Amino acid sequence: MSCHRLVAPSPRFPARLVAGPLLAATALMASCFAGGAPAQAAPLCTFLQPIGGNGTTPIVSKQVGRGKLIGRTNWNTDFIVDRPYDSYKFFFTANSSSGSAQYPVTGYLKFSDGSNLQVFNETMSPPLGTGRMFGPFPAIPGKQTSQANFKIGASDDPGALGFSYRISVQGCSGS
Repeated sequence: MSCHRLVAPSPRFPARLVAGPLLAATALMASCFAGGAPAQAAPLCTFLQPIGGNGTTPIVSKQVGRGKLIGRTNWNTDFIVDRPYDSYKFFFTANSSSGSAQYPVTGYLKFSDGSNLQVFNETMSPPLGTGRMFGPFPAIPGKQTSQANFKIGASDDPGALGFSYRISVQGCSGS
């Protein structure tokens, strides 16, 4: 981007012919005086695939279930991180409404060394169709992220059982 001389209104260039270009040029000049640095590009984000998914969609639909004495609950959903990213975004949307019931929503970044970092932990009760983005959460220097994990559980609130939701995670570069 270069800085050019501006044309001011004159008999040869009436104000009505110069106004629009003059406003654009004024913005360009402000950029020139500020060092001429170009605007930062938006980060490029990619949806991560869920582990155990069918490979056709990165969006997982689930329902809050009761805790189990034996076996696994459906509270955890892992998303594979197949390359390094600068940051991560977690997306949550309520598919049903559970009235005033509340349930925990937690997100983690898991690392190749077996450690993990909890990046958010909230108790929610969103109305039907309500969405929420958590993040962006920066990658941790010196750690290789291998998975992003969503955990949506049934609290002690029996009204939370049966609540359905959609979740997904994005890895972003250039942020």
